[in-house]
Amino acid sequence: MTDEIVQFGYATEGRAPFSLGEYERRIGKVRRAMEEKGIDILFVEDPSNMAWLTGYDGWSFYVHQGVLVFHDADPMWWGRQQDANGAVRTVWMAGVHITHYADHYVQSTERHPMQQLASIIRDLGYGAKRIGVEMENYYFSAKAYVTLCESLPEAEIIDATALVNWQRAVKSDEELDFMRRAARISEKIIDGVVERIEPGMAKNDLVAELFRDALTGADGDWGDYPAIVPLLPSGKDASASHLTWDGREFATGEATFFEISGCYRRYHAPFCRTIFLGTPPDYMREAEAALLEGIEAGLWAAKAGNRACDVANALAAPLERAGIERGARCGYPIGLSYPPDWGERTISLRPEDETVLEPGMTFHFMPGLWMENWGLEITEPILIREDGPAECFCDRPRKLYVKD
Repeated sequence: MTDEIVQFGYATEGRAPFSLGEYERRIGKVRRAMEEKGIDILFVEDPSNMAWLTGYDGWSFYVHQGVLVFHDADPMWWGRQQDANGAVRTVWMAGVHITHYADHYVQSTERHPMQQLASIIRDLGYGAKRIGVEMENYYFSAKAYVTLCESLPEAEIIDATALVNWQRAVKSDEELDFMRRAARISEKIIDGVVERIEPGMAKNDLVAELFRDALTGADGDWGDYPAIVPLLPSGKDASASHLTWDGREFATGEATFFEISGCYRRYHAPFCRTIFLGTPPDYMREAEAALLEGIEAGLWAAKAGNRACDVANALAAPLERAGIERGARCGYPIGLSYPPDWGERTISLRPEDETVLEPGMTFHFMPGLWMENWGLEITEPILIREDGPAECFCDRPRKLYVKD
């Protein structure tokens, strides 16, 4: 590789959102993790990891693209030819680190983009090296893996799933600033929902206003599209955790939970509140009381030095006393994400996970209740602090909202 490639430096037209020092910090962490696993070169196809390493931001993850990470040179962005200008305009690296494949590779039955990537890897001198790939990933297909293996027969291709994700677990001050901006947008969305919802209003009409609040942003910060669309099932539908919306009307006597997230420069602050139209039944009030007690206990357990399971166990105790059992985890890491998920896919807040919590880790503390015929979600995006219980990014009443 030439000296030009080895040197750090911003692309001529790049508008990466963070400082050069921040990207150097991130790449240094990934290189150390690569060294521990004996990886000579890492291929990253997850768009969240691509953006975290380079700043790349574009809706191009429906085709094959990725970032090559080296031990002794700046990363290299690789993707479809028509998306290369998007890389020029968003990544921090110099233009020599941007490469592409021709459009006749896209959805072809005669050739595959991984054949062209393999050619690049060979030309760079890594054709017989240990290559890490993200096997368990939404964007790296079985066909991509098989083709890469066939095209690099002398290489050892190993699983590097979540290698980059784990380096993202502790957020920098620059990242936390973005998440706090996203949290202000989350608050605005929930405020707008509480203000507008009423019996007889069509769900899609409320979602239209919800998106308006999400995209106009808050406090002068514009809103980005979230990695997950709003979830807002009502009544019996709220027993299911991942239903979206339709054209039906909100009805008196039903609870609707709203699972949303403000998003700023791809950073999220997922936030959920439940609204009941009319008078809530006693069983829902009793569940609310137990859930709020559990959330408070979980926030106090979410301290640096404690484990992920400590949070889950603290939440579970009041719920179990109330006769409520949850089979799902109650939280996951959050930060920079692209569709279809705003989680980071590493730590889980559940009884089996003994990961030690560190200052700067961020989670969606998500103890939703999905019962046989109803549901209740009251959640908080949180930050593990140096001392004391977790900080909640959002500041809105923690309760079951009621509108007559």
